[in-house]
Order: sequence, then structure tokens, then C-alpha cells
Amino acid sequence: MTDEQDKPAETSPAESVRPPVVAIVGRPNVGKSTLLNAFARSRIAIVEETPGVTRDRVEVLCTLADRTVEVVDTGGIGIVDMQGLDADVEDQVAAALQEADCVLFVVDAREGRTPLDERVAHLLRERTDNVILVANKVEADSVTWNLADFATLGYGEPLEISAKERINLDTLEERIEPHLPEGLITPPKLPPPEMKLAVVGRVNAGKSTFVNAMLEDDRMIVSEIPGTTRDSVDIRFRRDGDVFVMIDTAGIRKERAVHGSVEFYAQRRAEKAMRRANVTILMLDASVDVGRLDRQIAGYAVKHFQPVVVVANKWDLCEEAGITQKEFANYLDKVLPGIPFAPVVFASALERKNVDRVLEVARGLHEQAQTRVSTAEVNKLLEAAYARRKPRPKQGRIGRIYYGSQVDVAPPTFTLFVNETYLFQPSYIRYLGNRIRQAFPMAEVPVRIFLKQRERSPSKNLKGPR
Repeated sequence: MTDEQDKPAETSPAESVRPPVVAIVGRPNVGKSTLLNAFARSRIAIVEETPGVTRDRVEVLCTLADRTVEVVDTGGIGIVDMQGLDADVEDQVAAALQEADCVLFVVDAREGRTPLDERVAHLLRERTDNVILVANKVEADSVTWNLADFATLGYGEPLEISAKERINLDTLEERIEPHLPEGLITPPKLPPPEMKLAVVGRVNAGKSTFVNAMLEDDRMIVSEIPGTTRDSVDIRFRRDGDVFVMIDTAGIRKERAVHGSVEFYAQRRAEKAMRRANVTILMLDASVDVGRLDRQIAGYAVKHFQPVVVVANKWDLCEEAGITQKEFANYLDKVLPGIPFAPVVFASALERKNVDRVLEVARGLHEQAQTRVSTAEVNKLLEAAYARRKPRPKQGRIGRIYYGSQVDVAPPTFTLFVNETYLFQPSYIRYLGNRIRQAFPMAEVPVRIFLKQRERSPSKNLKGPR
């Protein structure tokens, strides 16, 4: 890091000032997640007519009133959670309230005031200066609302909105603006982070514990109950002056074990998180055998050419059992054959051991994925690789490479011009990919190779059999 980077005064306003925080609170199923999605203009939080779908805080950077604002969706207050996490959910709500500059107290205009609404009002009683009462679900004219009844909650007449139909959201933004701190100037859009990390793995592998350890904060709900995290949660954080985004995802489970649309969409979002991340952190519970599902997750990352850090979590338990790192690495080579080039970090999220090492390795992979190689270097490598090993003949013909070049990064992507694409077996393409990784500074990331058929060009033909 340079001396200039070490000077706090020279950091950009976007990196030196945290955006104002707007927290959305209320009892279960009043439309909090729908409102978050409306602000974000994207389907970020899972919306389902099931109380308790949102458990962790879901934070999204949005532009409200020409300001960059962090909108926080919270779990329903008063939820009766089937998995016994109601107290954890309310702890997350309390943490969101502590950070919030403005609180949106959402009620259901159709159902009217309920005892749980009164419980929320009691929780917010000491925050009357920055609470906006919002009556959601006013999209149906045929419904009769008793909005005056909500005034007894102590926050005046509610603002009528429909998050689903985007009714009165402009007015809501105008109500929010006076609550935002004066003097904090943030740009309409924050600069992109240096790197996005998707934390994926089977249920109960320790993903949320790892995220909390990385952030040094009890940010995610941690429980021994599988499937605690349902949304894919983006968390922006700073380390050594650089900004990163950590995406904690729902635990991926066997398809036949997925019950209901909530878990189905949670898994799809975990897969989407892997596709939009720069690096995937594959979290393994090192104390149990690697299974088919772990291989499936690894294969999904490789299929989408994602750099992968394999984290052998709960390594303290393996050490107690006398297992060495070398033994476990050899074991992974056998049971995870699809990513032999992926680095392995032995960690204990619970004890916060080697957590920073994971970030360090991930940054190295991100740099490798950005590597560019000159066309001359590529063709020199291809000529040597072809001379060492040629494709197997097919129908009396053999594949020939005329020339190649790198056409993209992240992942490093190469286009090879050949005589006939069908003459190159998948095994040979893997061979070329391995040679490319070995020759250039991209040894631990997947590379993508495209074959393009063209007429033979003698001036550019690599040496090979006629």
C-alpha cells in the first residue's frame, strides 16, 4: 500500500462517510420486504406470504431523495418462528434500530391495528423523533381502511402507500429526507467495491459464523438449526482502506430436501450470488465427509468460471482428531476433482482463526483473474503445448491450431482459431487450460477457451502435422 493510500484525508467522500441508514420495521407480513424491493427497484429480499421469511438484516444501497441511503429490511417483530429463532430475529431488529437515522414503521392498512403493532410501537417509544408511520397495501379501492385507528400508536396519521404498486413512494421519500443527517454528503451512487465475495456451502457449514468473524460483529443470525439464512445478504465493509462486499447465502441443500418456495428461491439466489461475485468462498465443514452436494456446489462455480477459495472450516475439530492439513488436502484432491487448482485455507470461524487469511487469498485470486497476456506469449505457449501433445485423430483427421489470443479477463478468456472445432476433445481443451494456467500468473483460477473454425492461414499456422 502506498503512502498516499495510508492518508485518511485523501480517501474519497464515498469511502470515508457511511450513507444514512433507513430501517424498515413492523410486525410480520406487513410488506417490509416488498417496500425494500420497491426502493431498490429490484427483487432483493424474498417476498412470501409466510411470516418470518426475513430473519437477518438485509441491507441495500438505494438512491432516495438524491442521496445514497442504506435501506435495512428487518425480521418481523413478534414472529413465532417455527425454528425457535424469534429472539435472534428481534436482536437483529434492535441492532438495525440502533444504527438507523430514520425508521419506517410499517403497518397493514387492510388488517388495521393489531396487538403486535402496539408491541412494535412500544419498542419504538423512545424514538418518536425519527419514526415515520406507513400504512401499506392500499392498492385495492374496494377495501375499507380504518387508518385513524393507527393514530393511537403515537406516531400521528400514517402515510398511505402501496409498496407493491409503488403508490405514494415519492411522498414517502419526501418524508424521509428531513430525517437524514445534515452535513453528510454522499454521491448519488457509491463506487463499486474492490471485490465481491460469495460465501456458499451446505447448510450448517458455518457460513454466517464466518461472516460475523470477518466483520468482527454479530451481523448474521448464527444457529445450529440448518437453513437459518434465507436471503442472500450483501454486506459492505472496509478492510485496510479498501471496500468489499460479502454475500452471505442460504445453505444449499439437496433438491429433494427443499420444502416450499422460500427455500427454492433462497437456493436460486445463492447460485445467483456465485455468478455475480468476483470470488466464491466454498465453505466446507471439515469435521464431516465431503458429499455429493459439496461437489455439486464446486461444479457450479467452475461451470460459471468463478475463482474459488475452499475453506476447511471447523479445523479445530480436525486437529483434535489428529488429522493433518496435508492429509486433508490429499483427501480433497480425490473428492473434489473439478477444482484441483483452487487454494485451501484451514480455518475456524468460531475461534476467528485464519479468517483474514481467506480474504488475503481471495484478493490474490481476484488479481489472477484480471491477468492479461500478449498475443505473442499466447501463441508461443500454444505452439509448445501442441508440440508436446496433439488432439487424438478423429475419422483420419487431426485438430490443428492456427493461432490464438486472449480476449477477456475475469475469467481469463482465450479464443483459438482451428481447422475444425469437432476435432478437439473436451480433455484436450482441459489440457490447454492447464498449460495456460501453469505458464501465466493465473494458476489458481479457471480459464475459458473458445474454439473458432476458420480456413487455414499458412502465415499464422502453428507448426503441426499436415
